[in-house]
Amino acid sequence: MYGNPQRRSATEVQDLRREGGRWLKEQREAAGLSQRQLAAKVGADYYTFISQLETGRGRIPPDRYRDWAQALEVPEKTFVRELLRFYDPITYEILFSEA
Repeated sequence: MYGNPQRRSATEVQDLRREGGRWLKEQREAAGLSQRQLAAKVGADYYTFISQLETGRGRIPPDRYRDWAQALEVPEKTFVRELLRFYDPITYEILFSEA
């Protein structure tokens, strides 16, 4: 079993998720959306799901990335690249580092 693919401590992972949540909140606010409005646009049953993501509890499912990018008016590639920084930093580093 591959329990922690990021090979980071639980604290480091949680810190990354919180940072990702702050980024999502910035994008939502830049798009002029409330949590309820964003929930409706991405098909979330409850706006509290948005709140959970913005505080670093949970992840956006990959099959929903396009919906989120469109709702937040962020280009898809930019949206996914930014999420990778927080959700899978090793993959992000491999794909986008200058080395």
